[in-house]
Amino acid sequence: MINTKKAQDYFKKNSKNFIEQLARFVAIPSISSDSAHTKDVDRSANSVAAYMRSIGLEHVEILQVRGGKPAVYGDWLHASTKTSTSPTLLLYAHHDVQPTGEHNKWKTEPFKAVKKGDRLYGRGAADDKGGLMMHLAAIASYLKTKKKLPVNVKCLFEGEEEIGSPTLVKLLTKYRKKLEADVMVLSDTENYAADIPGITIQLRGLISCHISISALEKPVHSGGWGGPIPDPALAMAKLLAKLTDGNGRMAIPNVYEDVELLSSEQRALLKKLPFDLNKFRKHAGVLEDVELVRQGDATPHEMIWHLPSLSVNVIQVSSRAQASNVIMDSAWAQIGIRLVPNMMPEKVIKLLDDFLKKNVEKGFRLDVKMDHVLPPWKTSIEHPAFRAAERALKKGYGKEPVYMGCGGSIGFVEPFAKALKAPALLIGVEDPETAAHSWNESLHLGGWQKGVVSMIELLGELAESSK
Repeated sequence: MINTKKAQDYFKKNSKNFIEQLARFVAIPSISSDSAHTKDVDRSANSVAAYMRSIGLEHVEILQVRGGKPAVYGDWLHASTKTSTSPTLLLYAHHDVQPTGEHNKWKTEPFKAVKKGDRLYGRGAADDKGGLMMHLAAIASYLKTKKKLPVNVKCLFEGEEEIGSPTLVKLLTKYRKKLEADVMVLSDTENYAADIPGITIQLRGLISCHISISALEKPVHSGGWGGPIPDPALAMAKLLAKLTDGNGRMAIPNVYEDVELLSSEQRALLKKLPFDLNKFRKHAGVLEDVELVRQGDATPHEMIWHLPSLSVNVIQVSSRAQASNVIMDSAWAQIGIRLVPNMMPEKVIKLLDDFLKKNVEKGFRLDVKMDHVLPPWKTSIEHPAFRAAERALKKGYGKEPVYMGCGGSIGFVEPFAKALKAPALLIGVEDPETAAHSWNESLHLGGWQKGVVSMIELLGELAESSK
């Protein structure tokens, strides 16, 4: 067995230093969606690269393709001997972050990591600089004590995940040989709870659609024209209302025919998971007098992980600032459909387009444009790497990990899986209270420390499982 005690002891002794380094990463506003922060994304990449060199990683360099944001690569490839070949592990995270949103809703400065209780607040503290730092803390703890790693390691820390990884496929194609690995660990997912580890094995896909309804060449006064003049805002409201029934299920014909229903055994396992409805409502920010959507006896986790859903992301007619007594010339909306495994994006797009054209009120001009398409993803857990992850997470957290789904889409997973053809372990540091992408994002420090210990154990477990 690989002895991990020295590495774990080093991490626990130096945990404060690692958290301070994480805080330095958080202080860089690496917002990839805002061109005003282009230099900050570059600065973030260089900061990560410098730290990687300082802990003993080799061949550290910035990888970038035309039009893309900087990714950081580094490796340590000395685990193999003349008599045995150690597996190569590719560790993925991203160093770019979301915009802050409404600054006045933050209780702390977004780009100043602040410890309050057992949580570290700051944009990117969890998503995903906390995940990135989990990898680097585990590597540093080995290299600073044993001077070596039990497996070969490659790191790729992306700089454009929060904008949908638009050049990731080009980067993976260009640097495929450099990134080849036997197992991938991708740390941009959520644990079941701060103290219950999760291994994400499926992701919902996404279809994002822009809908425009027009009737006039210009806005007109509602007093002078109201009555005979068609109102695009009302037409949009009626059309959107037809998309779902009273239980929140999509009313689009045939859209559910490819959805794979859970077996009674699978549903029973879901219902055995610890679940606190009041905490669920609180973490989501559901108002006190608002009821949750119910679909039969499906649990919230079944609905989020295993059933498709439709949401209206934006409705725009005019604005509060420009509100007046007018009938607007057009109305615009963005809707999103979350897909589950087995649902084919092309088929759902056709069903949606047909439904909108059939149900828009007569006399209005309808324009439908597909904006973003991500397929759902699911992986098998048959590979021995998953047994290694189960053992490592149990040692790190003291609890059995939960195999879980993710209601969102993670654009980089499928390109990685296709390009590298290696099993993908999705193990993250977020939890239901993290508020990733929202204001007051935070990292549970106790959960993060258990995550680092688990990563130390995982390197050892993967080395053992390869013998």
